[in-house]
Amino acid sequence: MSLINAVDPKLATGAAGTLLAAVQGKMGMVPNMTRVMANAPAVLEGYLGFAGALGGGVLDKPLAEEIALRVAQVDGCDYCLSAHSTLGKMAGLTAEQISASRGGTGTTAKATAALTFVGQLLETKGNVADSDVQTLRTAGFSDAEVLEVVAHVALNIFTNYVNNTARVEVDFPKVSKSQL
Repeated sequence: MSLINAVDPKLATGAAGTLLAAVQGKMGMVPNMTRVMANAPAVLEGYLGFAGALGGGVLDKPLAEEIALRVAQVDGCDYCLSAHSTLGKMAGLTAEQISASRGGTGTTAKATAALTFVGQLLETKGNVADSDVQTLRTAGFSDAEVLEVVAHVALNIFTNYVNNTARVEVDFPKVSKSQL
């Protein structure tokens, strides 16, 4: 059971109700993570805005899911591992690619370079070496792509921390950090 109550979308009013209705309309469901975030509508609105902006960015959906899987593995977030394993499949990743992404190996050499950079970002808390950014550029990443990799890491750290702090109940097919 979650340490922070999940808001029932049917009973939500005001900003929380509006935001949860938008999630329902977009996803066809209201995941427990967003239901927990709805306790603080500013948190849910911030998450939806950030995720929505990145969804329209230059990184493709499979790479975004690979990044989410790598961050969730490092942060030990069972909720996000479960959610992004499902979303990764929907983005075209195979079970083997999902597992490899969790371990830091991408579907392509370029994706592997991104996941290596993700590991460096997490390890150094963003204080990567100049050579780390240059390695991404050599792998074919533009400055916009480098920044979006950083943004995806930040977004996923945020969701991992919310889920880990609140002990959000997993409502996707369950995957555990130990199942690598």
